[in-house]
Amino acid sequence: MKKLLHIISSPRKEKSKSGAIAHEFLEQYKLLNPDAIIDELNLWDLDIPTFDGDKAAAKMTFFGDGTLNEELKTSWDKVVEVTERFSSADEYLITVPMWNGGIPWVLKHYIDTISQPGLTFGFGAEGYFPLLKDKKACVVYTSGVYGAGVPIELGLDFQSTYFNWWLGLVGITDIHSVKFLGNLVNPEAEKEFSKALESASCIAKEFFAQ
Repeated sequence: MKKLLHIISSPRKEKSKSGAIAHEFLEQYKLLNPDAIIDELNLWDLDIPTFDGDKAAAKMTFFGDGTLNEELKTSWDKVVEVTERFSSADEYLITVPMWNGGIPWVLKHYIDTISQPGLTFGFGAEGYFPLLKDKKACVVYTSGVYGAGVPIELGLDFQSTYFNWWLGLVGITDIHSVKFLGNLVNPEAEKEFSKALESASCIAKEFFAQ
């Protein structure tokens, strides 16, 4: 039985455009995968561990700096718990609104917590290598002002460029994106929103059917 992890990084609840698009994906997904486990993870409700000195010290022991003693292991166990919830999923649905050209801070906090050696990536003589295998993701990207082809005064994309890179870092390379950009300034926003909803449904049907 496969598991879909639905990660929510927008705090806007029912007003969230990324949330509405994700809902469209889920409706189709549930029809096609009636036995799948759907784990909803709202990052605004999750007690994400603060990556403080003990956790950083525990991480560095994997690079040969220090020893993972009992005190450090207790701190590390909290990181492992959050990370394993992520890595145990087979598929992902992730909403990523653009904040100040990038991603919401709560999503970056989550990424920095679960990006750990021995859990989601490895490190050797050739550098970093991913540890997750056979995963796929649907990522919903939204923005209020930024859009393709806009002048630099209206922003740059450190949202999808960064997030797609990070997914690849941990081993998720089968990525299907839905984009609804510039929704506050685009005169065709309503039409583009309808297209985004349709795209989300089509991606679920074409790439996520069991």
